[in-house]
Amino acid sequence: MLDVGKWPVFALLPPEELRLIRQACVFGSAANEALYVTVNDEVFALGTNCSGCLGLGDLQSTIEPRRIDVLCGKKIVSLSYGTGPHVVIATADGEVFAWGHNGYSQLGNGTTNHGLTPALVSTNLLSKRVTEVACGSHHTIALTTDGEVYAWGYNNSGQVGSGSTANQPTPRRVSSCLQNKVVVNIACGQLCSMAVLDNGEIYGWGYNCNGQLGLGNNGNQQTPCRIAALQGVNIVQVRALWEINLQKLCCRACEEYSFSFLNMQVACGYAHTLALTDEGFVYAWGANSYGQLGTGNKSNQALPTLINTDKERMVEVAACHTSHTSAAKTQSGQVLMWGQCRGQAVASPHLTHFSSTDDVFACFATPAVTWHLLTVDGDDYLTVAQSLKREFDSPEISDLKFLVDGKCIHVHKALLKIRCEHFRALLNETDEESIEIHQFSYLVYRAFLEYLYTDTINLPPEDAIGLLDLATYYRETRLKRLCQETIKRGISEENAITLLSAAVKYEARDLEEFCFKFCVNHLTAVTQTQAFADMDHDLLKNFINKASRYGAFKN
Repeated sequence: MLDVGKWPVFALLPPEELRLIRQACVFGSAANEALYVTVNDEVFALGTNCSGCLGLGDLQSTIEPRRIDVLCGKKIVSLSYGTGPHVVIATADGEVFAWGHNGYSQLGNGTTNHGLTPALVSTNLLSKRVTEVACGSHHTIALTTDGEVYAWGYNNSGQVGSGSTANQPTPRRVSSCLQNKVVVNIACGQLCSMAVLDNGEIYGWGYNCNGQLGLGNNGNQQTPCRIAALQGVNIVQVRALWEINLQKLCCRACEEYSFSFLNMQVACGYAHTLALTDEGFVYAWGANSYGQLGTGNKSNQALPTLINTDKERMVEVAACHTSHTSAAKTQSGQVLMWGQCRGQAVASPHLTHFSSTDDVFACFATPAVTWHLLTVDGDDYLTVAQSLKREFDSPEISDLKFLVDGKCIHVHKALLKIRCEHFRALLNETDEESIEIHQFSYLVYRAFLEYLYTDTINLPPEDAIGLLDLATYYRETRLKRLCQETIKRGISEENAITLLSAAVKYEARDLEEFCFKFCVNHLTAVTQTQAFADMDHDLLKNFINKASRYGAFKN
């Protein structure tokens, strides 16, 4: 499961849909558009659909996810987007698809007509396998397995690398200084492009008025230029696929020589650039009006500047061409952020409580887009909590089952002993492999056992009453509190008296007071319900007396 909960555009998706998401990307001028891929390799889109950027074949916005049929089963390996926005993907087969805004031919189809559905980018790429794509505001670059770079679209500052400033309507190979060189990593700022070679050198071209090319000047460049100031500094360039293969082939050698293969690349912000070296140092250059270089001041830097990160080794840097925000992750897992952070200018790396750089962009970037394609780990790694949740009521390795209302619930004795004092005492006295339960319903008892595995409950308020009874019986204080919170969230005029009665019965004082006040505040409607008519005589008497003291009957 991919955690996309920090992005509001996903807020209305039901839990069962969220559990299926394997990849996701949030984009748009207000982070109001999103694409996601499920475990079944189906692709869905939702949001405002500006310029047809959702690829649905129309310009209609949608709050409900709609499937992009042409992309289903394509296995997306790289995705990027512009500010139009236009969207470009590369598939596992090396194909490139593009759609959305096309005012500058950034879709590479030779026209300036917007693309409402994903279309194959074929010119000069049919015989190539593309592994990575990157987009600036209105231009696109692509990297092939041969280490070649192709570019197309808007070219007012030379960002296509063609040697001119004429827009490029179809993919064209970026040659010049990159001829006979192998590129392993690409990135785009708003109006510039960057490439990392297999020897660690960085080349940049395009807009440079803020020094974002790192050349020591502010002149635009129409062809790739090497960043000479980084001579002798090896920028990390090994990608995930290479990492996996190399580790399989030479694992012992890697251990012997302490090689470090890092899955990270040069990253471009709106008008600044970050680069990670093989020793874990971070260099930054370009615009700095928001402190996005992390130098402690707001002065632009036309040459790469080493960022002070308190000697912590960095393993990841992050930036996005739509924002002035920067982030990095240390080898120990700490996440730092700097630059424009929700309107504030943070001029030096600031330690956060986040566990990933993605969280920085979800919570502090403007707009709060994703800086790369979010993807679940390829090895399907599960946390301890996720593993326990998956094994609940699974007969495969369980060693105990409960029989409730003729139905079985499969559990593990060790976990029950750890989580519940009642079961610790019970299971220490018996070796039974099957236990019958009579005092509680199947629904309630299953919810209780599932709570022991997940620390959460998922019941409507009326059923939570039964679980509250169980929690009281088993003296599960935290579960009792969770039940009360569930009941509070689900209270209504129809069920308020029923919930009040349950609170009184199970001596849940806080819940009783909450339900009572709700009933008083909605007295007319509550007294007209069937539950009020069926109310226990003593409870009714106490309710009327207490409501009178509250002044409920003054009028």
